[in-house]
Amino acid sequence: MTLNRRFTPASLLMLSINGMVGSAWLFAPLYAAKIAGPAALIAWLIGGFATAIIALTFAELSVLFPVAGGSAQIPQMSHGSFTSFIVSWIAWLSALTMAPIEVQAILQYASTYFSSLVAMEQGVPVLTGTGMMWATILMLSFCVINAVSYKGLVRFNFIVFSFKILIIILTIILLIRSSFNTVNFSGTMSTAFSLTGWQAILTAVATGGIAFAFTGFKHAVELAGETKNQALAIPLAIVGSVIGCLILYLGLQLAFIAAVNPHVLTNGWGQLSFAGDVGPFAGLAAGLGLIWLVKLLYIDATISPGGAGLVYVTSTARILYAMSQIGYLPKWLQGLNKQGIPIAAIMLNFVLGMFLFLPLPGWQAMVSFLVSGMVISYAMGPISLLCMRLEMPNEKRGFRLPAANIICPIAFYFCNLLSYWCGWETIYKLAIAMLIGLFFFAAAWWRGRLPTDNHGLKSGLWMLPYLGGLVMISWLGAFGGKNVIPFGWDFLVIGIFSLAILWLAVKNRLTVSEQVMDQRLAAISTF
Repeated sequence: MTLNRRFTPASLLMLSINGMVGSAWLFAPLYAAKIAGPAALIAWLIGGFATAIIALTFAELSVLFPVAGGSAQIPQMSHGSFTSFIVSWIAWLSALTMAPIEVQAILQYASTYFSSLVAMEQGVPVLTGTGMMWATILMLSFCVINAVSYKGLVRFNFIVFSFKILIIILTIILLIRSSFNTVNFSGTMSTAFSLTGWQAILTAVATGGIAFAFTGFKHAVELAGETKNQALAIPLAIVGSVIGCLILYLGLQLAFIAAVNPHVLTNGWGQLSFAGDVGPFAGLAAGLGLIWLVKLLYIDATISPGGAGLVYVTSTARILYAMSQIGYLPKWLQGLNKQGIPIAAIMLNFVLGMFLFLPLPGWQAMVSFLVSGMVISYAMGPISLLCMRLEMPNEKRGFRLPAANIICPIAFYFCNLLSYWCGWETIYKLAIAMLIGLFFFAAAWWRGRLPTDNHGLKSGLWMLPYLGGLVMISWLGAFGGKNVIPFGWDFLVIGIFSLAILWLAVKNRLTVSEQVMDQRLAAISTF
């Protein structure tokens, strides 16, 4: 039994937006404002633009290679086993974090009424025993809905999508109409014209939930192998979801900044605190007397992250499924149920996802880890696109990215900047996770489960200076590191580093005949 092509352009777009609009809209406007003040609006524009550039590279690749688990399959085509494993391991580990993040958001919001769910430890909300019990119930619910019925998944997704978008638009309109304090925007220009201000803006992009808010565009990449009319559906879902969500996020951030009472900002945005801080929009609505909106927000605080968590359970299972298909993981992970859904991968993700509540307590800590790993998997988009342009110049493309030779280096540069902005405290944890992954790769290689080509290690050697360089720059940099590379100069250092790695990666691509490439494409198209 194989995966079926069943997602229409409309359903794939709604899945991408539903996966993107989760807990980010509930928390990111608060965290971004605490870091960058009113200049958080600039941070959203930067995050949206960077993500759109990166997403465009995946739009062409995913139409060219419409496979399940594109994060694993596309690097396999361009650079072989070693590169594919490292990228898919990081992508899977990052995506695995998403469902727990959304569950954490649900329980964090609910703790306003049910205090037994969350306890504050050193200013960070951590789940209690009762909270962990409910986290288990919610995580299991996501798995059951995914496993039981495809039609049920799509219908449930449509209901959740419609409700959450309606609530977001309603929240923006009501907050702006009820309270618009123009004085709250007074520090925007001074922040934008100072080095410390820009450091705050860029930190907000990486750790304030902004980069995290746009991660959903890759759902279409992972689900491409189950999509109808790929030439329309995949670019629409990948790029359309980024643009649509950017408009919503800008409206939310604008409404949030304007609605805050200026008197509570006496000590600055960094000290912003009000009743209902675990649910900032609900706290604002309560302060403005919009009690019925508060009730709607608390309902949506369950539905919105729940919808995103549900979609991530769907796409994360496809990454694990693809890793098993290639040979990185045991074959039993390819197990499908009667509906053709990868049930074995879903259940393993559930078990491992529960453990993530322990080392990564709190919504913001989980988000920083996810972003740092996810953007490294993004880096394969521009690299693989340039490689496939060279290796398959005559292959018909349903979607062709214009000016790819310019856009790809810019996209790769943005990936490395986003990773760097996450800070040393997050990057070193990611480095440990990558080292653990190498043990799994070595085990798969030793047991002979990997594709037998001689290019797997040679064409993947560029990954060592790339990942090692990111860790070293982060350690020496200005975002939680030693500040040996001061803010401002780090842009130049990362720019030179990015061009060097991009050249090395493209130079060491798998060089095969178009006939062999067509055979590989035909093989993976059956997944």
